[in-house]
Amino acid sequence: MPELPEVEVVRRGLERWVSGRTVHDVEVRHPRAVRRHIAGADDFADRLRGITLGPAHRRGKYLWLPLGNGTSLLGHLGMSGQLLVQPREAPDETHLRIRFRFADTATPAADPAGDTELRFVDQRTFGGLSVHDAVPDGPDAAVGLPLPLAHIAPDPLETAFDEDAFHDALRRRRTTIKRALLDQSLISGVGNIYADEALWRGRLHYDRPTAAMTRSRTAELVGHIRDVMGDALAAGGTSFDSLYVNVNGESGYFDRSLDAYGREGESCRRCGTPIRRRPWMNRSSYFCPRCQRPPRAS
Repeated sequence: MPELPEVEVVRRGLERWVSGRTVHDVEVRHPRAVRRHIAGADDFADRLRGITLGPAHRRGKYLWLPLGNGTSLLGHLGMSGQLLVQPREAPDETHLRIRFRFADTATPAADPAGDTELRFVDQRTFGGLSVHDAVPDGPDAAVGLPLPLAHIAPDPLETAFDEDAFHDALRRRRTTIKRALLDQSLISGVGNIYADEALWRGRLHYDRPTAAMTRSRTAELVGHIRDVMGDALAAGGTSFDSLYVNVNGESGYFDRSLDAYGREGESCRRCGTPIRRRPWMNRSSYFCPRCQRPPRAS
């Protein structure tokens, strides 16, 4: 599943190629792609025709574009969703679910070749798009935050992220550190891959109790999360297959720089000990048994 860096790469592409354009028509080709839009596919299309799309925003793994009327277009990529900017004459993708045609061409600087359209492609149909009312007041109202995201915590790349509040929430939650990192009500955007990478950088075992985290240790971990996500962004994200691509259909290559995730049996880049994998909450955790020693049993 795309995590924060991958979704941020897509957001930047939408900002360049789609924001500021006016929707001429919307074609919903599969109802599951708009299942979170309770009023249905026809209403989804009707509410977007003639609308100029606002700046692209992201919180954690979610994307949205304000519509200028108190609502926002919300997107989640799920396991395999792709938002692609394609020439209008390009052949349809096999798993094309939604097509946006625009009333205007993109700016010449951004789209020198001419007219393009936005396509939502999703092989597994776990992702989707929907229109929602935006929060009516508070700091998130200015960016049109959709109401379904109001409960999601800021992510570590946002200026609104409060390290002290995050540390206090960790201590109160009394869980283990990796569970906390994947809890979107505490910190958004961190998934399995980048949790393992940040914990490796911080020499922390995934089962370390959050109650044992000191304020300085939490700040250090947040720094590692930001660093690993920054490195992933510079590499265009992490692509293990063709399901994650940016809006131009290009894969990221941060998988070549991973230190822990997916490296079972390979030498730890820090100490040479073979990386281990353990089943964890229907996922896998990758760690160095020497650098990331498990907590002592209570």
